[in-house]
Amino acid sequence: MKIRYFAWMKRTVGVSEEEVTPPAGIDTVGDLIVWLRGRSPGHAEALAEGAAFGAAVDQRTATFDVKLAGTREVAFFPPFTGG
Repeated sequence: MKIRYFAWMKRTVGVSEEEVTPPAGIDTVGDLIVWLRGRSPGHAEALAEGAAFGAAVDQRTATFDVKLAGTREVAFFPPFTGG
């Protein structure tokens, strides 16, 4: 599965994207976030509990309870505003 990071999250994690193979039991976006936090201090900071960020699964905005079965890409991004 490809994981993509945008804006300050990309700088904090240190990469704009990475390929990962989550272990069994990582079923939702929320599970993935918890697992990714353990990859590095940058991941832990960017994906910290209480941090403001959103997610997209296969280029569609997603909540953290969305199931990952069959997912090819998950993206994380900071909040954005319109104008």
